[in-house]
Amino acid sequence: MSLKVPAGLLQQASAGSVAEEQFVACVRDSLPYAWPVIGGLAGRLPSSSNGVADNQVPPPDEPARGQLLRALASDAMRGALERHFGVRLAFQNCHRVAVFAPWAAHGDFAECVSPRAQILNQSPG
Repeated sequence: MSLKVPAGLLQQASAGSVAEEQFVACVRDSLPYAWPVIGGLAGRLPSSSNGVADNQVPPPDEPARGQLLRALASDAMRGALERHFGVRLAFQNCHRVAVFAPWAAHGDFAECVSPRAQILNQSPG
């Protein structure tokens, strides 16, 4: 799955740098499933008592699953999303995405991305 890059943005990137806002807009427009999942988690974060919002709902299909993988596997996209939403992202498998408040990123985040958590998060499917 590739980003849907407008011709003008491609020309701009070829000529020099790209503003982060433009890159974020490209990610938003290219990943219509992943964007609201991550944005929705970030929106729930302020009401969280422990500084974490976790997605437990599997994607509806493989293209949606691919969007989450694409967004979080790319250092550029992941970093841009974290800066845009002001969160720290964690990703355990093809649908288990969590957002952490930056201040909570040590204890709870470390546990979420630990080998133990990865093993416990597996399912036969």
